[in-house]
Amino acid sequence: MVESGSPLRRDAERNRQLLLRTAYDLMASAGLDVSYEEIARAAGTGMGTVYRRFPHRRDLLDALFSEHIDRVIDLAEQAARHDDAWTGLTWFLERQLEIEAESRGLGELLRGRNQATALVQRAHERMTPLVAGLIARAVRAGQLPPGATPADFAAVHVMVGGVMDASRASAPHLWRRALRIALAGLRHADLSGDPPDEAVIDHLYNDKKN
Repeated sequence: MVESGSPLRRDAERNRQLLLRTAYDLMASAGLDVSYEEIARAAGTGMGTVYRRFPHRRDLLDALFSEHIDRVIDLAEQAARHDDAWTGLTWFLERQLEIEAESRGLGELLRGRNQATALVQRAHERMTPLVAGLIARAVRAGQLPPGATPADFAAVHVMVGGVMDASRASAPHLWRRALRIALAGLRHADLSGDPPDEAVIDHLYNDKKN
């Protein structure tokens, strides 16, 4: 039996941390499509090492991004405690997008590109009622038009995220302008008619194919 403090265990943990740092750096700049081969090459390890540590890609993604997703959930909880609903909503969405701007991979994960993991699904399940409460408060306060829903904010998130991804190299701050435009449009939009079904949020985040 190998003791927990043995050189073998320490080497295995160092290898794991090296792979995580390497994968995160690569995905921060290139997105989720980074392959295991690219990670192994950049880390200076064999492919077998990557697969031993992370047999399934979802294992790697959860290890890479669970802490960051917890941070986003914490932001949503802080926003829900804000005295002014509209300020809380806009503050949360901007902070979330700032985190996504730091890591293309995290942004793609949160916006459902190719890889919808159970971790992300749980995050959306926790954030959606918080955002819904803020929206309801903002509608009652006259800060949003009647009929505004969490699906509308999900659409803003996905749209502005798309601008972020498209302009990441050429105009990395353009998404901030796009966010202001989108929020101003939502705040003054005519949202009469039937609201979108709650399932629209799942479709926005989980049904995109690229």
